[in-house]
Amino acid sequence: MRFRPPTRVRAFTILEVMIALAIFFACVFGILALVSQSLRQARALRPVDLDARSAIAMLSLTNRLEEGPIPVEIKFAFEKENPGMILEGEIYQVETNGLFRVDFLVGGVSSGFEKSAVAVTNSVLLYRPESQQTIRSPILRR
Repeated sequence: MRFRPPTRVRAFTILEVMIALAIFFACVFGILALVSQSLRQARALRPVDLDARSAIAMLSLTNRLEEGPIPVEIKFAFEKENPGMILEGEIYQVETNGLFRVDFLVGGVSSGFEKSAVAVTNSVLLYRPESQQTIRSPILRR
């Protein structure tokens, strides 16, 4: 038998495979960077959700309400819980049976590309029969 030299099989060299992988990963990382930048910009465009639900909850836990501005303790607790936001409001007695209307104004700064002030107003009715009733003079009609 005669000895034959092995035939040459055509294949990629290790250098060609490494260059192809480097190009592939450069493209993948470029696409990932573009997607993450788009998500970051979309997140920055989202408006700030301002509401007074936590302040309303704190105020609803009180048994007594008085006409006038919202108590300072509730304002401080709200502003501590929500940094960068402010709470203003007024409490009005609607009826002498203990029904009160509370008007809230919550303000803050939006976190978009352009910083701008935003404010939301809410009103809620609370029934607190234990509250001190203020005597109102009847409305005189002519």
